[in-house]
Amino acid sequence: MTSSRKQMHLGAFFFGVGHHLAAWRHPDVDPGAASRIESLQQWIRIAEEAKFDAIFFADNVGLPGPPDEVVTKNALWYPLDPLITLAALSQATTHIGLVATVSSTYLPPYHLARKYASLDQVSHGRSGWNLVTSGSDFEARSFGLDQQLAHAHRYARAHEYVKIVKGLWDSWQDDAFIHDKAANRFFDPAKLHRVAHEGEHYKLHGALQTPRAPQGYPVLVQAGSSGDGQDLAAATAEVVFTAQQSAEEARAFYSGLKGRLAAHGRTPDQLKILPGISPFVGRSQQEAQEKFEQLQGLIDPVLGIGLLSTFLGNVDLTRYDVDGPFPQDLPVTEGWKSRQELFAGMARRDGLTIRQLYEKVAGARGHWTLVGTAESIADQLEHWFTTGGADGFNVLAPTLPHGLTDFAQLVIPELQRRGLFRTEYQGRTLREHLGLVRPAHPVHPAA
Repeated sequence: MTSSRKQMHLGAFFFGVGHHLAAWRHPDVDPGAASRIESLQQWIRIAEEAKFDAIFFADNVGLPGPPDEVVTKNALWYPLDPLITLAALSQATTHIGLVATVSSTYLPPYHLARKYASLDQVSHGRSGWNLVTSGSDFEARSFGLDQQLAHAHRYARAHEYVKIVKGLWDSWQDDAFIHDKAANRFFDPAKLHRVAHEGEHYKLHGALQTPRAPQGYPVLVQAGSSGDGQDLAAATAEVVFTAQQSAEEARAFYSGLKGRLAAHGRTPDQLKILPGISPFVGRSQQEAQEKFEQLQGLIDPVLGIGLLSTFLGNVDLTRYDVDGPFPQDLPVTEGWKSRQELFAGMARRDGLTIRQLYEKVAGARGHWTLVGTAESIADQLEHWFTTGGADGFNVLAPTLPHGLTDFAQLVIPELQRRGLFRTEYQGRTLREHLGLVRPAHPVHPAA
């Protein structure tokens, strides 16, 4: 089946053993599965068989806590290094894209450029880099800092960081390696371009050992929705993950961010916007509701409060009444600005207590939760997609693999029936799946 209709893009988000805060406690979930490559191979094959554009591997670089009570009750969301894991998963798949989160704050640009260029080589052009700047103090402490860098400072560094990384990815023109045995020339020296960068935050002189990536650059992904995050995305990103709760909010974000592209010489089709969704899918509305309520009933209040404390900027909520009004005096911090605004706005708009707020966000952490049948969920996704709210969606399965299987086996066939999603891959690289042009080498535009 083929369709002339515009089709949505879908990502499968791998986050521990499921995106819901209580996923690991579900009776059908294996709590240790996210630490085993065999389980991850099973999950990615489910996603590839369903023709997802990509899987998305989240990450942070530190263990939360103390207090250890919170750590003890929480799952290990990021047990494996994402790039090593995706390199392994690339050998178990042939088409699906492989996107991983790596922080620009704590890894030197040369290391990142080489790792992603290598992943793109071993996956034959299926890699993507989700750039984050890290927003937690516990990550900062992992690298010898007392607290995270200021939000604006992190993003200023990130702009310069991306420039360096792109320069390193362009160290070699596509046809630089001639392997001329008779002339004893491994590469053409005229097609090597060393980076000489001395900026406000970084200084680097050198070139990458790795040949230019099959995709030119791995796909550049960004998840920040703050003002600083949108500025960075408009300048550099090709895919943006975002969190909205209504079609109106989604359309406003979509048009606003796409409207920033022209200032950077870019067109709207050069950036794909994928809001996150957490779907609870049933063959009836009652079955879907029961799946939702079962997980909601497993939320530990200590973890619920801890989740809010982190996303609200590492603030201490334990001094407030969990069933009292949402506090109005929370400090503005240097953490995740967009989540702080989203969560506080939800609480104040709907008159939520702290408990009601963590119950509302525990499943999707600020993303859109859908509870229904395949048809009703497809209706809602189609509405956002066709009315200018999204280019597709990042699917945050509440549990793995069951939540992913439910979406793959129930919702995707319904989207395919409507001509809204592919039935077969038309290309082999992630750029081809997303309809993104391969960047030419700046010194050799015909490459």
